[in-house]
Amino acid sequence: MQLDLTADAVTLTRALVDIESVSLNEQAIADAVEAALTSLPHLRVQRRGNTVIARTDLGRPERVVIAGHIDTVPLNDNLPSRLDEEAGLLHGLGTCDMKGGDAVILRLAATVPEPVRDVTYILYEAEEIDSEFNGLNKLSQSDPDLMRADFAILMEPSNAVVEAGCQGTLRAEVRTKGERAHSARSWKGVNAIHGAAEILNRLNDYEARTPVIDGLEYHEGLNAVFIRGGVAGNVIPDECVVEVNFRFAPDRSEAEAEAFVREFFSGFDVEITDSAPGALPGLDRPAAREFIDAVATGAEVAVNPKFGWTDVARFTVLGVPAVNYGPGDPMLAHKQEEFVPTEHITRCEERLRSWLTTGLDTDGSVA
Repeated sequence: MQLDLTADAVTLTRALVDIESVSLNEQAIADAVEAALTSLPHLRVQRRGNTVIARTDLGRPERVVIAGHIDTVPLNDNLPSRLDEEAGLLHGLGTCDMKGGDAVILRLAATVPEPVRDVTYILYEAEEIDSEFNGLNKLSQSDPDLMRADFAILMEPSNAVVEAGCQGTLRAEVRTKGERAHSARSWKGVNAIHGAAEILNRLNDYEARTPVIDGLEYHEGLNAVFIRGGVAGNVIPDECVVEVNFRFAPDRSEAEAEAFVREFFSGFDVEITDSAPGALPGLDRPAAREFIDAVATGAEVAVNPKFGWTDVARFTVLGVPAVNYGPGDPMLAHKQEEFVPTEHITRCEERLRSWLTTGLDTDGSVA
């Protein structure tokens, strides 16, 4: 299928949605994206697997990345797309998460040939599945220089409001040990499940840290999410495991988050099973401040902290501050009734275009 990058962003979103691209089946959409971008003489286009990278090289003093994933979750009787013009809603798989954002990226790539800052556009594969397949993750390992910039925007759905950075996440198993015995002679053993009471008491007494970073207040959270233990109905259990999730503010490193959890559960066996870094908002950077000024007007909220984890963290590992900004309500992601307001798509395109062109003279040179 050929993509018409002269079409408006809503029409382009429909075209992208109607190319089925469930994770690991992105070749058709990647082929279409690559062909459309390669036709633009002002861009240098590269491809890694089913991830497409297009760059301007104008020698500007700043470079920014604008990125979006091209895969979706599995179909759920929600293709092809359907436009409700009266309600201003575009329905269908991937409309919100995140082909509306991808359409904005492609429109900007096609229609802003000489932006005031150099731009790297990345449309990547396999975001919706395990990290080992993630196109940004792969790119950060194979070609990190293609992701380096002064600032990055991930066009994940955010209700067309900036969500800066993201929290880190860590999962741990906290164990208690006991000694098995027959429940009829329980005093002969040590009940590991009873021993977990202290773990839960500590969690109940936990006071969340709320650091302010670049003027944004993040709220940490430490919670039990699973608990398991027991052998049989007549056996005193010798082990109990409480699975804990720690959502930490982006001013902590993964190592600092791990050290906090180990100290918090001092005296218990703690095993870290998974972790991912947070992402600093970087709102002190000139490109970021100008971006905030460009996308928020009037009484609108300028920027919110991101309570959750997204791929912006992959940029932070490379020292690139990043924000989430895209059309659609993230609460609709992965739902059968997924949709995106068409006004979100046009607003995101208009405001990003303003940010990329403000300061240009009428002849296209930087003022």
